[in-house]
Amino acid sequence: MRTPKTRGIAPVMLLSLAAAAGCGTASGHSPDRVVERGDAGRGRDAIVAYGCGSCHMIPGIRDANGLVGPPLDHWAERRIIAGEVPNDPDRLITWLTVPQSIEPGTAMPNMGVTDGQARDMAAYLYTLH
Repeated sequence: MRTPKTRGIAPVMLLSLAAAAGCGTASGHSPDRVVERGDAGRGRDAIVAYGCGSCHMIPGIRDANGLVGPPLDHWAERRIIAGEVPNDPDRLITWLTVPQSIEPGTAMPNMGVTDGQARDMAAYLYTLH
């Protein structure tokens, strides 16, 4: 019987490797992401106004049960946006305002979201753990 190559590596080292690979932290949560000048309450309202729930399931948004796009639960824990770029506030704001600039040909439409609205929407999404 072969011995796994990880045998002998301290559990702390394995946890560190998992975290570095984007598997989360020891608590299972990533650090909160802060969106400068973003307001989660206004973001929630903007998500409703733009009808994001017609394509996505979004916790905390009434009737947001769309199945076209991915569910947005646990957004704050996600490492990647659109399978393309790291999930950080600046890239999320870009994704919300001009998604084609991150993933050409994406089904995510350009809805005319302003930078300020995108900041607020991002602030809301980062409350979803």
